[in-house]
Amino acid sequence: MSILKDIIYKVAIEAIKGSTDIVIGKIDFDSRKIEKNDLFVAIRGTISDGHDYISKAIDLGASAIICDSFPDDIAEGVTYIQVKDTNTALAVVAANYFGNPSQKLQLVGVTGTNGKTTIASLLYQLYKKAGHKVGLLSTVKIMVDDVEYPATHTTPDSITINSYLALMVEAGVDYCFMEVSSHGVHQKRTEALHFVGGVFTNLSHDHLDYHPTFAEYRDVKKSFFDHLPKTAFALSNIDDKNGSVVLQNTVAKKCSYALKSYADYKAQILESQLSGLLLKVNGNEVWVKLIGTFNAYNLLAIYGTAIELGMESLEALRLLSELESVSGRFQYIVSAENVTAIVDYAHTPDALENVLKTINDIRTKNEQLITVVGCGGNRDKTKRPVMGGIASDLSDKAVFTSDNPRNEDAAVIISEMESGVAPHNYKRILSITDRKQAIKTACQLAQPNDIILIAGKGHETYQEINGVRHDFDDMKIVKELLEQLHK
Repeated sequence: MSILKDIIYKVAIEAIKGSTDIVIGKIDFDSRKIEKNDLFVAIRGTISDGHDYISKAIDLGASAIICDSFPDDIAEGVTYIQVKDTNTALAVVAANYFGNPSQKLQLVGVTGTNGKTTIASLLYQLYKKAGHKVGLLSTVKIMVDDVEYPATHTTPDSITINSYLALMVEAGVDYCFMEVSSHGVHQKRTEALHFVGGVFTNLSHDHLDYHPTFAEYRDVKKSFFDHLPKTAFALSNIDDKNGSVVLQNTVAKKCSYALKSYADYKAQILESQLSGLLLKVNGNEVWVKLIGTFNAYNLLAIYGTAIELGMESLEALRLLSELESVSGRFQYIVSAENVTAIVDYAHTPDALENVLKTINDIRTKNEQLITVVGCGGNRDKTKRPVMGGIASDLSDKAVFTSDNPRNEDAAVIISEMESGVAPHNYKRILSITDRKQAIKTACQLAQPNDIILIAGKGHETYQEINGVRHDFDDMKIVKELLEQLHK
């Protein structure tokens, strides 16, 4: 049983109409889910305004409303609470309602453009191997120790976050690793959460469909570190030009990691192969199963986090050597004909360039590198020509295709990718709208020892076309096609 006055503790209240000594059933910001005695929080979203649905929520039984302005019609017997920002209020009431679960475990947030999922997922894996009960909130999945739940957003809404954290506390979880997206920070979903640490990976071209400028995107990421408590650590990749910027105003303990600069956690790549990396981490050599420079950064962030959380250095290195790659992150198979197919989530120019450069660094150049790539619809259009240029520059052949076209015409997206291809690379590209056909063509073009990269969707098991999600798994499809073609 929850009393309203307890739920609104620490909410910045501007005015109240009605009693706060009432019992609340549950909290929601979706008026359609409201039931008798619920608290409805009116959120001004990008598509609709919750304030337009206050009367509907009351009709369904809401006994209390949180809003940023009182409605003209005040219903009798309903408590109205006026706040400056309903997103922040939602975060605070959600944390209170679930008993502030983030304070009862060690919560670490990982933010940046690329690497969030890999770092959070591998930290989960590492701490499981160390014998702990662990939680994970990621783009790929949500884990409450050994129980898996589907993920819908990189950073879920405040109610969802706190409900899963409460489940984790109930399950006896010690540590939770959480991806923190710029959308999540901007919409205050991480407010009222108690973090013991934050990790910054890098910043590159992404989400400029949501953030009006790159500076705003960077500053939103930075604000996550600005809000960390003194007792937390802030671990940043200082090889990235924004790495020191995000640490500027934090009161948390500042820590750094790098491959090129002087840092608290430093690594050197001694060997790089398709089977893994030999790294020298703070003076100790370790062989890891992950591939590429970008993964050297990810592993360094994981190592630094483990040390900051109190793990012994050699134990952290031993566990690093046991880590397996994350679903859809440089995941590869080798066919009977010795064709290597790699599936990777690279959906930004920076991530695509990193993956292609990694493959080119490892390969012998006696084989072809064939890249299948698309760009998502209803997202930042400026990256399309850039990604088309990178794919054609760094591959022997590039097959442009659909990604998740959503409500856009896939052929138009592909033509925008083609506009970034340099004239001398025209002969390298093919454009095939149907993604399965594009992957099939790449498999048909591939000779023994060739490498196929299928970029953009990674772990996703669907393709979104005109609002409908169709079953589509890049890894499953390429595996089947290679088996059929090379029987």
